[in-house]
Amino acid sequence: MEYSFYDFLKLIGSLGLFLYGMKIMSEGLQKVAGDRLRSILTAMTTNRVTGVLTGVLITALIQSSSATTVMVVSFVNAGLLTLTESISVIMGANIGTTVTAWIISIFGFKVDMSAFALPLLAIALPLIFSGKSNRKSVGEFIFGFSFLFMGLAYLKSNAPDLNANPDMLAFVQNYTDMGFFSVLLFLFIGTILTMIVQASAATMAITLIMCANGWISLELGAALVLGENIGTTITANLAALTANSQAKRAALAHLVFNVFGVIWVLIIFHPFMTFVNWVVDTFFHPGSAEVAISYKLSAFHSIFNICNVCLLIWGVKLIERTVCAIIRPKEEDEEPRLRFITGGMLSTAELSILQARKEIHLFAERTHRMFGMVQDLLHTDKDDDFNKVFSRVEKYENISDNMELEIANYLNQVSEGRLSSESKLQIRAMLREVTEIESIGDSCYNLARTINRKRQTNQDFTEKQYEHIHFMMKLTNDALEQMIVVVEKPEHHSIDVNKSFNIENEINNYRNQLKNQNILDVNNKEYDYQMGVY
Repeated sequence: MEYSFYDFLKLIGSLGLFLYGMKIMSEGLQKVAGDRLRSILTAMTTNRVTGVLTGVLITALIQSSSATTVMVVSFVNAGLLTLTESISVIMGANIGTTVTAWIISIFGFKVDMSAFALPLLAIALPLIFSGKSNRKSVGEFIFGFSFLFMGLAYLKSNAPDLNANPDMLAFVQNYTDMGFFSVLLFLFIGTILTMIVQASAATMAITLIMCANGWISLELGAALVLGENIGTTITANLAALTANSQAKRAALAHLVFNVFGVIWVLIIFHPFMTFVNWVVDTFFHPGSAEVAISYKLSAFHSIFNICNVCLLIWGVKLIERTVCAIIRPKEEDEEPRLRFITGGMLSTAELSILQARKEIHLFAERTHRMFGMVQDLLHTDKDDDFNKVFSRVEKYENISDNMELEIANYLNQVSEGRLSSESKLQIRAMLREVTEIESIGDSCYNLARTINRKRQTNQDFTEKQYEHIHFMMKLTNDALEQMIVVVEKPEHHSIDVNKSFNIENEINNYRNQLKNQNILDVNNKEYDYQMGVY
């Protein structure tokens, strides 16, 4: 019986159903967990061991190491995790993802879970249409779980029977009888396949089926698993392409960690496989050959990742130095958004206020830096240089928006604790400060856009206009510098406020003066109305 193109399409469709099930199952779990995932990530990464445990827990919960690593990369990009913390979480994610292989082995091979798929869908149906988001998310998880095992069952039934296709069998055997070179070849195939489907669970399912059907030996299946470990790192690296240097380093650390693991396992490949066989035969007693080989592959996956973590958990700093040496920060690369409140609330609400105060001071400094970029824009002639600075202003605007949100959310959390009346007033004032600082960032961005529009008209200010603008910018710069002093040392407000008040009055008076002067200059035709509007 020949394996037709239609049969091939059914196989691909089965894989699609499996992947879709994995996707919505993972998304459902993430929705159920919600913000708790972030809380776990930021609060439970105090040292490398808790970081690893956090990675294991989250990945086992959401059934996707890719989702965990992408989340970690995004948190590093946002400044919510340090590079060191992220590496330990990624290590844990590698262990957590092995749970998926065990689920597939137990429910897909030992128990025919697909028989329960339709009843499970019936149970989940009312949940899907529930008005409560949590119930709906649980329904999505059950739907995904059912689709996953339906897809697995279809994969098993639609996989070609090599015994009935001698040509295909001969083709496969050509590449399975080359000794250690076959191991390297299948490692490469596993890497490429996982990069393409961007789901190591799908490649794992394919590997389990290939081994169970006798297409390839256990050793070559293990080689595919090693390839999956490398291929799965592509997702995080793709997510980090547009991120900052720290996020890129976190993604690269994932690759470095997995590649190192694959190298040492290849060196002791056959003894390691012997050990895995002994573990499964001694402790699991799988019974049938099909179940035995699925257990052995799952055990190989787990033991390999656990050993790799045990080896490299002590070398986190070395991995960090390695990726930092490979990826050097660009000159214009921005710091992570948050620096002082990345680990969640401190032991007391009062101490947390001090941390928030430091973060607000940092926020003010960054806004001041943004204003400096606007001043640079005014005198940048080359298009490339102008676009570069303008892009940085845009980036700072996004950072400003995010910082406002993060700090405000943090302060709201702090306000729920036991606070003195004075501290409550401080929080109210700090929330106002954050809003005002963010509005300064918005104003800087609007100024940059105005300068950009003026530039596109190929018109320029007169020398007199430049003098006025420079003086106003100097006053504004003085005001921003004073703002930083006030934000940094609020206890000296009685002195600082007077100075701030004087600068504010000076700015207002000069603004009114310029408004009147502008009307006179336009009437006297010193420049046209459009240039007066700018």
